[in-house]
Amino acid sequence: MAEVLGADDLQAALAGLDGWAGDPSGISRDAELSSFPGAIAVVDRVAEVAEALDHHPDIDIRWRRLRFTLSTHSAGGVTAKDLDLARRIDTIVREAA
Repeated sequence: MAEVLGADDLQAALAGLDGWAGDPSGISRDAELSSFPGAIAVVDRVAEVAEALDHHPDIDIRWRRLRFTLSTHSAGGVTAKDLDLARRIDTIVREAA
């Protein structure tokens, strides 16, 4: 089982990510795209990556604004798996902008 990050380790890791915030129980990031179809295209790309990693984010879609929330539920909090997926989400959002 993956190990949940402590608060200090998590805050240090979040400093290297784009717009992510949270605590050891979960991290979130908002992204606003230029259009609803653009937002859905980002969700589609994230879904493909998540399936490949077998690690799935919670995604809230509000028109062209997305909120991604990550936590490794089986471990009870944020693990290295979440940070890896967060980095990949950052890349997808950056490429879509």
